[in-house]
Amino acid sequence: MDLEVVPIVEESGRPDGVVRCCVYHEGRLAREFRPEEVDGLALGPDEFVWIGLHEPPPEMLRRIQKRFGLHELAVEDALRAHQRPKVEEFEDSIFVVVKTADWDEKKRVMNLGETHIFVGRDYVVSVRHGPSLPHAPVRQRAEAAPQLLAKGPGYVLYALLDFVVDNYFPLVDELEDSVEQLETKLFAGPPKPKITKRIYALRRELGVFKRVVLPLLDCMHKLMRIDSRLVPEDVRIYFRDVYDHVVRLNESTDQLREIVHSALEANLALISVRQNETMQMLAAWAAILALPTLIAGVWGMNVNVWPNDQTTWGFGAILVLMATTCMGLWWRFRRIGWL
Repeated sequence: MDLEVVPIVEESGRPDGVVRCCVYHEGRLAREFRPEEVDGLALGPDEFVWIGLHEPPPEMLRRIQKRFGLHELAVEDALRAHQRPKVEEFEDSIFVVVKTADWDEKKRVMNLGETHIFVGRDYVVSVRHGPSLPHAPVRQRAEAAPQLLAKGPGYVLYALLDFVVDNYFPLVDELEDSVEQLETKLFAGPPKPKITKRIYALRRELGVFKRVVLPLLDCMHKLMRIDSRLVPEDVRIYFRDVYDHVVRLNESTDQLREIVHSALEANLALISVRQNETMQMLAAWAAILALPTLIAGVWGMNVNVWPNDQTTWGFGAILVLMATTCMGLWWRFRRIGWL
């Protein structure tokens, strides 16, 4: 199931980093609660809570940890961020880390963020760090399908991962456009230093994006086969859709990296050819200029066995000889492509 990206802002603007806290009963929104109520929050047998956080302070995350029994190691990772995409299974919970990515149109660079997801029997806690799209569209789509949301926290985990992965595709489209523009500029004129810089910049961005996408293959593969009551059998099949998307992204990234690598080799080859052409042209002109210099040097020697400036036609003969030999060399170099 693809999630449509809806431009809705869901930033908390609160010092505690809480975006939204909701309790769901049989797939429908039962009630919302304030963050300070989390300590004494009571849940029924068919209820689970979904808490969204954005760069929360340690105190807030520790309160949630105490209420739901989040694993200490996972909480430390969520507080520090800068983690590699991964899936960790604990005794009664699952901890998932994914990288978020979007394209900055003004700076023409890729922005990376990070999302940590805690999943338990009756809770889902998402923690966002850095630049990332809000999860309001995920909630809207999930709440609009209560029969699916009733599957519990495992389905929410799928919805969040699908949302993150689907937002990779616009970034890949931007990278593809950048590569196409680069190829056009590469053969549009003589090699330029800024083209080489752009090639290396694209190569670096694709390398970063590759490190974002590649670990997700293992993550999705593990979630499809995880043996846990937190992700029921009828929910695991949904992760196959996300896995297919990640495979497509990984293949597209590999293709773009190969194109950029080929563009780099082509650019270096064009630079080498351009240098050879310049050296050939300089050598040709050096030869053309050296010949009249040689003639003038020999003719200027203090000997009287050939016409010199004492004759009425000697100077003219020298000029004609110089012009003739220079034109002959120019025609020859022109014919072989050196000029």
